Formats: sequence, C-alpha cells, structure tokens
Amino acid sequence: MKDNFYVITGGPGSGKTTLLNELNKKKFQTIPEDARRIIKEQIKFQGLGLPWKDKVLYATLMFNESIKTYQKIRKENPSGIIFFDRGVLDTVCYFIMENIPIPKKMAVLINEVIYNRKVFVLPPWKEIYENDGERKQKWEEAVTTFERMKEIYIHYGYNLVEVPVGTIENRLKFVLDEIR
Repeated sequence: MKDNFYVITGGPGSGKTTLLNELNKKKFQTIPEDARRIIKEQIKFQGLGLPWKDKVLYATLMFNESIKTYQKIRKENPSGIIFFDRGVLDTVCYFIMENIPIPKKMAVLINEVIYNRKVFVLPPWKEIYENDGERKQKWEEAVTTFERMKEIYIHYGYNLVEVPVGTIENRLKFVLDEIR
C-alpha cells in the first residue's frame, strides 16, 4: 500500500479541481485526472473515445491511462504526500454506471492499484455545479455518480472521509487536518 497516495474523488462539479489546485499551491504534489485530458485529446483529434460517442472506448482509455499514471508515480517512489484527482476506482464506477462489463485483465489490475485507505470524497454542490465542453452530465447524474462512487470505494475496502461543502480555505484545512 502507498500510504502517501491519497485520492480526492466525488461526482462532477463538486470542487475537486479547486481543492487540488490549493493543495498544489501548498507544495503538495497533485496528479490531475485523466478523464478530462482524454476528452480534450479526443475532441482535438476528432476521436471516438468520448462518453457521448463510444462509452466503451472512452472507459477503456480512462482505465488504461489511470493505471499508467498510477504505475508511473509509484515507480518514481516519492516519499511526500501525493493527491490524485480521482483514482482507478472512479473508472470502475464509470464502467458499472454505464453497464460496461469489466474485462478479467482489468479486474486483476484494479487490485494491484492501492492508495491510502483514507479517501476524500466531495459531495455534490449545486451552487458551483456547471457544465462545459467536457462535462455534459445533468445535476441528477452528478448526485448519482457521487452515491455510486462511495459504494465502489467502500466495496474495495476504503474509508471515506466526506469533505464538507464550504470555503476553499475550510476544505483545505479539513483535508490537511485529516492527513496529520
């Protein structure tokens, strides 16, 4: 287990990126989510690996990139605390929500990717939720994603710590107090 690898997760539009940006400003290493990058690349190159075009291809790209990112960081063997914007289990959640079967090879890899057992989950926050060129989910989907995400992480043995809605300063303090 990598005790210094923390996941920050939750549904879309919950403030994850803002929190990760603040952690980065405090000199913590943060690892951006692969999903947005994949969407941007697929749009740029007119690819099919988009959630609104080919969900299976998109899910597979997300899974492979999440694994690759984790393995790269693990190989570097950093000693400091690292925060991941979503973990591999977020991709598993996408597979399940979209009724996409998880291939056996992926199921094996899922169990090889282990983060700190304390996972920070951000609840849906309607006041800050908005759609953009990469995020097209409706509010109700964001709420459902949050609930399913919690179920998946608990199923795999993680302890969820819900980060309260509030100012970025309070959220940052909450997370830092939890890891001390």
